[in-house]
Amino acid sequence: MSEPITPEPDAKAEDGSRAARAGPRAQTQAVRLARKTQSLDILYAIATGLSQPGSLEQLLDGFLDTFIELVDARAASVRLATGDGHTRLVAGRGLAPEVAERDRLMPAGGCPCGWAASEGGLRIQRGTAPCAALIGRPMLEPDCTEFVAVPVQYQDRILGVYNLFLDRPLAAMGEDMPDLLISVGRHLGLAIEKARLESDARRLAIMEERNIIGNELHDSLAQSLIGMRLQLKMLSESLSREDLGAARYEAKALQRAMTQANADLRDLLTNYRLKIDESGLVQTLATLVKRFRRETGIAVFFQNECQALALTPAQEIQVFYIVQEALTNIRKHSGARNVRIMLNNEGDLYTVLIEDDGLGMAGAADGMRGEHAGLAIMRERTERLPGQFVIESEPGEGTRIVLIFNAPPLAAPANAAQG
Repeated sequence: MSEPITPEPDAKAEDGSRAARAGPRAQTQAVRLARKTQSLDILYAIATGLSQPGSLEQLLDGFLDTFIELVDARAASVRLATGDGHTRLVAGRGLAPEVAERDRLMPAGGCPCGWAASEGGLRIQRGTAPCAALIGRPMLEPDCTEFVAVPVQYQDRILGVYNLFLDRPLAAMGEDMPDLLISVGRHLGLAIEKARLESDARRLAIMEERNIIGNELHDSLAQSLIGMRLQLKMLSESLSREDLGAARYEAKALQRAMTQANADLRDLLTNYRLKIDESGLVQTLATLVKRFRRETGIAVFFQNECQALALTPAQEIQVFYIVQEALTNIRKHSGARNVRIMLNNEGDLYTVLIEDDGLGMAGAADGMRGEHAGLAIMRERTERLPGQFVIESEPGEGTRIVLIFNAPPLAAPANAAQG
C-alpha cells in the first residue's frame, strides 16, 4: 500500500507569510531610519548655516529661515536673556510687526519662554493663548497647534530661548525630535557666543587702534607746531633786519606748512572716525576705495580673490589702515592715474598688493618727509600683524607694495556644543 504523498511546502507562500509577520516591524524600522536621517539632515543644515561668517543679526535670520523650512513651522523667533530677569526678542519670522513690537521685552517668568530661559529644558504649550494674554493680542491668527520653547545654551549657561509655532504636534515628527531641538539650541548657543567674542575682540581692537591714532595725531601736531614756530622765528628775524625778500620767502614757507598741517590733521581726524564695517574687511575696503575714487578722480581697481576671510578683528584693522595709508601716500606724492588693490590668500597665507602707475618713490619726492613717515607707519602696522612688508619702486615706473602675513583659522570657543 502506497504511503500518502505529503505536498512540499510552497516556498513563495512561506516567504509571503514571513514577510507578513515581519512587515509591521520592518515598516517601523524604516520610519525610524527615515526620521533619523531627517534629523541628521536638519542638524547638518543648521550647523552649516551657523558656521557662515556674518553679523549676529545675519546669523539669526539665516537660522530662522532654514529652521522654518526644515520643520515646517508657521513662525519662529529667538529671544536672548538680558541679565536683569527679562528676555529680548532679537529675531523673528512669521510674526506680525505689532506682535513683535509688543513682544520685544518680556519678563523671564510666567511663560514657556521664561521657563526655558531660566530653568532650561524643552517646553511645549498647546497654542499661544497664555502668551497672547501677556501681550494683549493674539500671537497668530488662527492660532497654532503647539508652541515650543527651546533653551539656547552655551556650556552650562543659558543664553536665551528659541520658539517654534507649529501647526503639527511635535510628537508627530518623531521621538527623536525633542533631542534634536535641544541639540540645535546648543549649536545656536555656540554660534551666538562666538559672535559675541568676535564683537568684543573687534571693539577692543578698535579702542586700541584709536589710542594709536590719537598718539599719531599728537605727534603730527607737535611736529607741525615745532616746524611752524621755527619758521615764525625766522620770519621775525627777517622783518627785524628789514629783509623783505627773505621775509616774503619765510611767509610763503609758513603758509605752506600751515596748509600741509591742516591737511594732515584732516586726514588723521578722518581716519580716527573710520571703522571696520560690521560686514567685514572686504566691504570696508570697497567703501574706502569708492570714497578715494570720488575725492581724487584717480581710477582705483579693487580685486578681492579671497573665498572667505579668517582674520581676527585686530588683523582686519591693521590691513585696513595699511591700505588707507598707502592710498594717502599715492594721493599726496605719486601723481598716479591708476591704482590696483588686490586681496588674496592661499590657505592661511594672505597677500595684499597695492600698486600704482605714478612717478615712483625716487621720482616723486626723494627724501620727502611725509612719504617716508607714511612708509614707517605701514611697516609698524605690518609688525603688529605680524607680517612682511615689501616695497618696489623705480623712478617713472610707479610703486608696488606687497604685504604678506599668515593668519591661522579662528578657533571656536572651547568645549563646543556636541550634536
